[in-house]
Amino acid sequence: MALFRRENIAVPDERKDQIVYKWPDLQIRRFTKAIVAPDEVAVFLYQGQVIGTMPPGRHQVDATELPFLGMFKDMLTGGNAYRTELYFVSSREIRDRFGGRIDEVQDPQTGMLVTLRVFGDYVLKVTDPATLITKYGGTQNVPDNSKFTDLCDDLLLRALRQDLTRNIVRNGWPVLGLAAYSDEIEKTTIDGGNERLAEYGLGLVGLTNFVISLDDETEAELRRLAKDTAYSRLAGGFQQYAAGEMALGAGEGMAKGGSGVAGAFIGAGLGMGGAAAQPPPPGPAPPAAPGFAGGGGGYATQQPAPAAVSCPSCRTSNPAGSKFCSSCGGSLAPPTVSCPSCQASNPAGSKFCSSCGTSLAPVAKTCAGCGAELGADAKFCPGCGKPAADAGPTPPATA
Repeated sequence: MALFRRENIAVPDERKDQIVYKWPDLQIRRFTKAIVAPDEVAVFLYQGQVIGTMPPGRHQVDATELPFLGMFKDMLTGGNAYRTELYFVSSREIRDRFGGRIDEVQDPQTGMLVTLRVFGDYVLKVTDPATLITKYGGTQNVPDNSKFTDLCDDLLLRALRQDLTRNIVRNGWPVLGLAAYSDEIEKTTIDGGNERLAEYGLGLVGLTNFVISLDDETEAELRRLAKDTAYSRLAGGFQQYAAGEMALGAGEGMAKGGSGVAGAFIGAGLGMGGAAAQPPPPGPAPPAAPGFAGGGGGYATQQPAPAAVSCPSCRTSNPAGSKFCSSCGGSLAPPTVSCPSCQASNPAGSKFCSSCGTSLAPVAKTCAGCGAELGADAKFCPGCGKPAADAGPTPPATA
């Protein structure tokens, strides 16, 4: 008679925070009332396979309302019970915190190897309850949500390692300026995380308090390099900047009365001060803005070095800016065309003179007898047979 006693099946109040809750009985009595909360989905399984689901609401566990249960009647009870597993999967949004080391990358501005760290909060939600149970949760009760949040942490960091590192290396994102790309980083992280989490029936709703940072020592070193490079440009070179820094340091020490400074050091300091007073020899030019002293490319691409000049006579390669060939002494000036009318020089390939407008096209010869145009190698006129030696040039045309 106990099998005909009606009861309610629902998630206990103390288990409401669980993402996946498994009903403990493997036999569910017929006509039992199943209560599925508005933020839950009930999933029936048999031998690890999903046989049906129940949406939010009050349901009677009976084949007339849930037809998929008809073939799972327990014959030992005379068909008054169904032998199946029942899971309640929460669809509530779960908030958790993640963070950790991303990777070691080379800063494109300074050339330094830096280690990035990330911290933030994320909002997680179940998108496919059946997939979550069968592919990750397993056919068991999961009282601790860390099984799912740890998976999300791992996949988020994996997405950041790939996407952020790729943007820093390929697109030249500056490590000290990553805050300018926060929106793009968050979007690519959510997209990459959802692509991986979809396999487990989970999805990211959003990220909050998202911060990418460096350790204090590395950040201080990057800022020092940026400062030294900026002042080197202002001073005209790193040697000039270093001499100025030394003079400032000596001035500060003397303003404090030289307390605690040994005599030998003071003597050496005076010598260094005298050297600093002399105009420093010109050092190597500072990197073209916005390059950095550490060897990085800076915010913009550096200008390429001038190309070497090839001699048109002997084909010898000469340094950029050379006027005469170092091998044959020939002029390396660009070839010019002389105007037949005013004798002005024009760049090679010009069609008209830049001074008088006369055409610079090659002048064809014409026959003195019949006026026919003669070829460059013609010896007689093809029209009248008169010798080409008597031919005269066609007058140049003006533009």
